[in-house]
Amino acid sequence: MNIKSLLLGSAAALVAVTGARAADAVVVAEPEPVEYVRVCDAYGAGFFYIPGTETCLKISGYLRYDAAGGDDPYNGSNVGANDNETWYKRTRAEVRFDARSETELGTLRSYAQTRFQFTNGSDNGASLPQAFIELGGFRIGVADEIFGSWTGYAGNIINDDVINYQSGTTNQVSYTFAGGNGFSAIIAAEQGQNDFGNFGFDYVIDDYMPHVLAGAKWEQGWGGISGVVGYDSVVEDVAVKLRLDLKVTDTISLFAMGGYQSDYSAPDFDTTTGVVTGGNQNWFGTWEGDWAAWAGFSAKLSDKATLNGQGAYEEEGTYAFALNVAYELVPGFTITPEINYTKFDGVRKDVAEFDNGNDDAFGGIIRFQRNF
Repeated sequence: MNIKSLLLGSAAALVAVTGARAADAVVVAEPEPVEYVRVCDAYGAGFFYIPGTETCLKISGYLRYDAAGGDDPYNGSNVGANDNETWYKRTRAEVRFDARSETELGTLRSYAQTRFQFTNGSDNGASLPQAFIELGGFRIGVADEIFGSWTGYAGNIINDDVINYQSGTTNQVSYTFAGGNGFSAIIAAEQGQNDFGNFGFDYVIDDYMPHVLAGAKWEQGWGGISGVVGYDSVVEDVAVKLRLDLKVTDTISLFAMGGYQSDYSAPDFDTTTGVVTGGNQNWFGTWEGDWAAWAGFSAKLSDKATLNGQGAYEEEGTYAFALNVAYELVPGFTITPEINYTKFDGVRKDVAEFDNGNDDAFGGIIRFQRNF
């Protein structure tokens, strides 16, 4: 074998080996196309299509920190320290899920509001204040009781319910009719809630007859008028509430609201033992007395600051006043300092005097809230 033959043989072997390796080379697959999230603008800002479906989803909520101090007339007043001789502190996180899609019967919606709280050194755990399904005007699930929510709650005040205007949350079934020209109406049935109210009344229905409600409202550019009536099937009494909203200018708005309940009677309160007995108060009329009234205003002071005020009175003699400034430090983050004053009389005065000898209370709260 000469040199030339050796070189030719080596070249042939090298080609063979290279060919074998080329046959075994790893082929990299082409990347799969990514389905990016699409914006859904059919139901307002914040909705997006769930990938692979025609269902639109919105995730929102807030993180809140409250610090309150001041007088503590009695537990449940929502004024000052509220059953503490020091700061009242609460941190709350709330996440909401709103899913909607169109069907031949109208918009199908499911809504869930989840809440987590830590109050005064104690973990309050998780709760589900609202979770319901809606289709074509029908709603079924748990939500704020309609006697309070239909008329728009009260003002833009943190402690807006010292004189209460609603009963909490309940399982419910309702139908809302949305007509033309801003008119809408509602009929509903509710189950009620355990151990709710200033003195621990139980409002859960005890037979197949639910609490029933009916309401109507008319909303226009100048404001609106709304009303609701409720029948408590447990105590067999009625409550009514009416509200007027006025948009005075682009920066100033006013509201006035009044409520009436039938056959109210004050409970007997033993100032020696603190025992409450008797009394009659229905599921909807959560104020003390036959009637109560609320009024307030909001005035936009600048692009960042809004001044809010509210006053309320109930027939048993209690006055409640509140004033705050909601200041949006940066978009999505608002700081709200608020001052509150309550003057007690009647039943509430008895409770306040039993607790600490006071018949009035002055307190304040500051709230930090990041919305998303």
